[in-house]
Amino acid sequence: MKHRLAFLAAASLSSFASAEEGATGHYAPGSMASFIDAVPASESFLARVNLVSYDGAIGLDIPILMAGTTTIGAESQILGSGLTLLWRPVLDSGDKWSWAASATIPWVSVDVTADVNVLGPRGRQVRKEITSSANGLGDIIFMPLMLNYKASDDFSINFRLAAYAPTGDYELGRPANPGRNYWSFEPTLGFFYFGKKSGLEASLYTGYTLNSENRDTNYDSGDQFHLDGTLAQHFPLAGGLVGLGASGCWYQQVTGDSGSGARLGDFKGSTTSLGPAISWIGKLGKADLVAEIKWLHEFQATNRMEGDFLWGKVALNF
Repeated sequence: MKHRLAFLAAASLSSFASAEEGATGHYAPGSMASFIDAVPASESFLARVNLVSYDGAIGLDIPILMAGTTTIGAESQILGSGLTLLWRPVLDSGDKWSWAASATIPWVSVDVTADVNVLGPRGRQVRKEITSSANGLGDIIFMPLMLNYKASDDFSINFRLAAYAPTGDYELGRPANPGRNYWSFEPTLGFFYFGKKSGLEASLYTGYTLNSENRDTNYDSGDQFHLDGTLAQHFPLAGGLVGLGASGCWYQQVTGDSGSGARLGDFKGSTTSLGPAISWIGKLGKADLVAEIKWLHEFQATNRMEGDFLWGKVALNF
């Protein structure tokens, strides 16, 4: 049952904390890091619910641009949910290769508190706190190309290409926006080990995110490289398999922000995050069920918000 359930495409939700414009971006740490994100090895139709909460802040000494508004430090609380649908058809290429495609539709709620400089009495600049809230459709994520090569019974290599479409709610001048208002493309190469006898899992996903220009702000966010991984031990419990381990992420922006709207310079960012992960594999009627909860704490952040991610994923293989 382990390998039958070693499935699911990655489905990150947009508008979470990275560098780039607004110190946020499409890539979200922890969105793709474990066996639940692997490409199915057999014919499948999967549905997954993704839940995520983020609470982060960036210091008052770091100005950031949010939808064309310059803020001085900010705090952000984000709640997101998303429905991922994945199809893996029957292929006549033997049992080594598999192909799948997926789409994720997110709904995002954003609350931002920040300081801005405004003109006060006698033309002097004074600092004022502002709040901004919005909720609505986020940027839909398409993965038309998801490949898996089964090197052995315990080891697989994944490749996928994601496209983040600017479908989310966006308003120029509003710091809180569920959508990013630009396209992003993200090739990812994953290495996935799940011991059939030992129950040991070791997963590593390497991704590179390329962003197009936000035409409303003339801001072109730089590219980012990121590593996400999980190390866990799975063992039988309550008629299924329980996994206990840790997930982590390392993120580095490798090219600077550009365009006439990038008034703060290249604004390259980096961060590291680490936290515990718990999973369960079992049955719900005739359907296979996988659930995962993990918490990631960010540290050593540069030019970006620093906070905590709480992820929840529940998937059914019909």
